[in-house]
Amino acid sequence: VPAVYSLDGLLVFGLLLVCTCAYLRTVPRLRAWLLSEKRGVWGVFYKAAVIGTRLHVAVAISCVLMAFYVLVVK
Repeated sequence: VPAVYSLDGLLVFGLLLVCTCAYLRTVPRLRAWLLSEKRGVWGVFYKAAVIGTRLHVAVAISCVLMAFYVLVVK
């Protein structure tokens, strides 16, 4: 729980959310169920999936850099 209150914990959570939603977008049943709303609380998942698919190179580089930071630096 304390990791959520730090900046690096928040960045890890955001990257995991974007990566998970982008992966779920490739599964047809989950895409229709989870990522169909574009507004409201469920719209956050849709927007994270869109960010993950459109900026997949930047998200992948960010994941690698964050993994290096968490495993080596921290």
